[in-house]
Amino acid sequence: MAYTRKDVSTLTAAEKRRFVKALLEIKRRGEYDEFVRMHIEYYVADGEGELRTAHMTPSFLPWHRQFLLDLERALRKVDPSVSVPYWDWTKDRTKSSAPWTRDLLGGDGRRSDRQVTTGPFAYKEGNWTLKEGVTDGEFLTRDLGRARDPMALPTKSELEWALKDPLYDVSPWDSTVTRGFRNKLEGWGTGRGSAAWRNHNRVHRWVGGVMVGGASVNDPVFWLHHAFVDLCWSRWQRRHREHRYLPAKPPGPGSDQRGRIVARHQKLPPWDVTPDELEDHGRIYRYA
Repeated sequence: MAYTRKDVSTLTAAEKRRFVKALLEIKRRGEYDEFVRMHIEYYVADGEGELRTAHMTPSFLPWHRQFLLDLERALRKVDPSVSVPYWDWTKDRTKSSAPWTRDLLGGDGRRSDRQVTTGPFAYKEGNWTLKEGVTDGEFLTRDLGRARDPMALPTKSELEWALKDPLYDVSPWDSTVTRGFRNKLEGWGTGRGSAAWRNHNRVHRWVGGVMVGGASVNDPVFWLHHAFVDLCWSRWQRRHREHRYLPAKPPGPGSDQRGRIVARHQKLPPWDVTPDELEDHGRIYRYA
């Protein structure tokens, strides 16, 4: 039977407690840090000349769908009632709204070093020491809205700009494409400031701290953000039913993307699953 992912702003006090408790338990067991390590490993930029599965690539969406499912399965082994809520950043747009409350993810980082000092994931609580990352920092950091160089979260119209594109993705299937739903949602743009970071990417930048870069999984908001990104993919699928994941077939000989991206029926490392098999989540979970 499919379970439900809810809007984080609608969670009851009990649902918040259970979600936080399950996260803290898989962190205590060391399982959570495996997710951080995995995301760092698969955060491959398109300029590196390697296979890209997680970012700057068509498989951005199915890769993170499977990643979310793995995290959710770990949480549900602790508490079968738990699912990952989603944060609709086009609606809950302030530093005091959900999910930035003391009973859920805690708030902004303090001015001096951006350390999060409120909520269950604050370093002082002793339950959320960072053990995997691109720096040696041990505490969770945030810079909500970027105080020194303010940035706004994406708007409904900016998200709609991505959702209305009927093409899933286009050649050369990387961070430079200007057409296709995938990169309009993932958000690699050009220029400076907000224009360079759209939708998904701008949210990472707006949160700041450890959410910027490959170790972004260290902030639990990563999962709420990606649950909403996944919901956006579901909405796009319903709107454009005749369109599917692209490319359908691997790039041909002579293409500089050959062997660097995953086509619809190819396995999606590190799992034994294809993008094709991940397009329909209806039997596993639904969105409220």
